[in-house]
Amino acid sequence: MSEHPVDEADFVVVSNRLPVDRTDDDADPWRRSPGGLVAALEPVMRTVQGAWVGWPGKADLEVEPFEFDGLSLVPVALSGDDVQLYYEGFSNDTIWPLYHDVIAAPGYHRTWWDAYVRVNRRFAEAAASIAAEGATVWVHDYQLQLVPALLRERRPDLTIGYFHHIPFPAYGIYAQLPWRKQVLEGLLGADVIGFQRVADAGNFARAVRRVFSYETKAGAISVPTPDGGSRVAVAKAYPISIDASVYDELARRPDIQARAREIRESLGDPATILLGVDRLDYTKGIRHRLKAFGELLNDGRLSVEDVTLVQVASPSRERVEAYMQLRDEIELTVGRINGDHDTVGRSAIRYLHHSYPREEMVALYLAADVMLVTALRDGMNLVAKEYVASRIDGGGTLVLSEFAGAADELTQAIKVNPHDIDGLKDAIMSVIELPEGERRKRMKALRRRVSEYDVARWSQRFLDDLAASKGASA
Repeated sequence: MSEHPVDEADFVVVSNRLPVDRTDDDADPWRRSPGGLVAALEPVMRTVQGAWVGWPGKADLEVEPFEFDGLSLVPVALSGDDVQLYYEGFSNDTIWPLYHDVIAAPGYHRTWWDAYVRVNRRFAEAAASIAAEGATVWVHDYQLQLVPALLRERRPDLTIGYFHHIPFPAYGIYAQLPWRKQVLEGLLGADVIGFQRVADAGNFARAVRRVFSYETKAGAISVPTPDGGSRVAVAKAYPISIDASVYDELARRPDIQARAREIRESLGDPATILLGVDRLDYTKGIRHRLKAFGELLNDGRLSVEDVTLVQVASPSRERVEAYMQLRDEIELTVGRINGDHDTVGRSAIRYLHHSYPREEMVALYLAADVMLVTALRDGMNLVAKEYVASRIDGGGTLVLSEFAGAADELTQAIKVNPHDIDGLKDAIMSVIELPEGERRKRMKALRRRVSEYDVARWSQRFLDDLAASKGASA
């Protein structure tokens, strides 16, 4: 790491978090954070003078711009109050539940909104201060929905993109937001506004028509400009993906294949291993999955001697009340099912409240016969794609919620409505009994899709359209 103040960057990424995590080691204070976004954008940032604007991840941490592993990073400081009000409050207790179809009740607090405006302004100022004349700025996700317009006010010379990683709700739900107009105005500051699904882009366009009566046609929105004219903002779907080659390469490593065999043996080598991998979040449908599995055991359709469910639930937003309650509910359910069905040598559910390195996850993917993705609402769900990319053996079956963005692309998965517990139970039974030929045929098609439409293709599509918008808007 070295201090490297950025004067002018031709390409600027703005996200809530920097692509590094702070360590407790003074000699080596930063480590690269995992995530597909870094992998997708790093090549672009290395070919131009690029910079990344984001929060360093700890409250009250003031850090000067610095260089890490060739990336120019521009930290935005957040106070303890900012974290509580802007991040835990408005971002994760207002926008997150609202945009996920009000699975949990959103809180609408003016102090949260005021903090959201204040912090978004700080991010916009940081980006404006380091962007070169005519630079491209790509803003990411729901924590920063006001940044595009704030940035355009300060720097009308910039080409601005925004990508929304989570769902965008139907207007009947979105309309609850007291600041619905201001958020739409913020997003419309971008030249290209990207969403995960065609339906999300459509929901956004309909909200714009309802609130502003702007003309929208085939994803092109006519936005008035201060000089009395208008410009075009494009809203369309760019489904995000993963770097499939990384998972493919890891799955071919002998040590990871050996670890997969070790995992099966440690579980008693059951005939079928079901796997769920999620952040511990109420949108992920973990409770529905556990209910379906528990009922299959109670009904005698499954036996603990033959089938084990491994549930990885990585810690998430542990200071938010709804998440604390969720953890208690899930752990109570796991305890009850295991208490009813475990034997001395077998466990019905192996519950793991941890985060694991990528190597261990690939070993789990290789060990599992069935991947259960039962999200109640999900922007994409990259775990589904990681599982597919890891199955170099052509085996395994994906059960996928129709309410996850990945369902639009991974059409050979077994689709489920996770609210339909009987349907979910039947789907689990059907995949356990699926003939080997059918399983391999489905996985082959899934792997082709994930391999061809990887994260590099996603970022290139978006940036190509953003570059085209510069010419169209001139």
